[in-house]
Amino acid sequence: MSFERFHQDRFAQEFSQNGHVVFERCLPEDFIERAREELSRAIALEAKYHGGTEYQDYGMVLLCALYGGVFWEMFELPQIVEPFNALLGEGCILYSQTSTSMPPDSGNYATRIHVDDARIIPGYCSKVAALIALDDFSEENGATWFLEGSHQMPSPPSEQEFYAKAKRFTCPAGTIRFWNPRTWHAGGRNQTAFWRHALTAVMVRPYMKQRIDVPRALSQLDLSEVSPQVMQKLGFHAQVPASYDEYYAPPEKRKWRQKAE
Repeated sequence: MSFERFHQDRFAQEFSQNGHVVFERCLPEDFIERAREELSRAIALEAKYHGGTEYQDYGMVLLCALYGGVFWEMFELPQIVEPFNALLGEGCILYSQTSTSMPPDSGNYATRIHVDDARIIPGYCSKVAALIALDDFSEENGATWFLEGSHQMPSPPSEQEFYAKAKRFTCPAGTIRFWNPRTWHAGGRNQTAFWRHALTAVMVRPYMKQRIDVPRALSQLDLSEVSPQVMQKLGFHAQVPASYDEYYAPPEKRKWRQKAE
C-alpha cells in the first residue's frame, strides 16, 4: 500500500483482515539517515550502561525516547501517527519504543518465536506495533519472520509449523510495517558484516499502562521545545493525578486531558 493514498477506513479494514499493512519507502531519506546515526550512538550508550556488549539484549535500545532527536520527531510524521490514530484513536499513547537492530554476524533476543501481546479481545484493538526499517531488510541480514493470520490463533504454533508457513519481511529502507502484536514472529540472523537497523514503536489506548513510565523517565530532560502532539504521544497527557491539586487543576494543566477511547 502507498501512504500517498492512505485512507483511514480502508487501512483499518485491511489491518483487521490480514493483521498487518505495509507502506513501502514512505519515510524521508534525511530522517532515515539521521535515525541510523542517532540509533548507533544510543546503542553504544546502552552498551556502556550494561558494561559491555555481552548481554542478551545487545542492539536493543530499551527506550529510544530517552535520547530525544528523531525519536521524538517521529511522532510528528503523518506516516507514523495517522495509521496508529486510525486504529486506536487520536488519544493513543506510546507503550514502548525500542530498536530492533541486528548486530553483524549475529542474532539477538528477537530470534525466538514469540508474540508481543498475550491478550486476545475479539473485535477490539488495544495495541498496535510498527516496524520501521532504517536499512534494507534481506534474508541475509536477518529479515523478520511473520506468520500471517496468526494474530487470531489462541495458542502458539509449533516451531515446525511456524517455519513451514511463515514469510520473511524483506523490504527497502524507509518501509513501515504496521502489525497486530498478537502475530507470531521471529527475527532472523544477520549473516553479513554490517548492522541492520530498525525501530519498533508500539502504541496503546490512553487508559493503558506504558512499559516504562515515559513522563517520569524523561522528567530530567528539557522538553520546552517539544510540540504538544509529541508530548501527547509520549503519554504526558494521560498521566494519573497524584494529588487533589493535580485533579482539580485547570484543564490545560491537568495530567489527564484526553478521552479514554
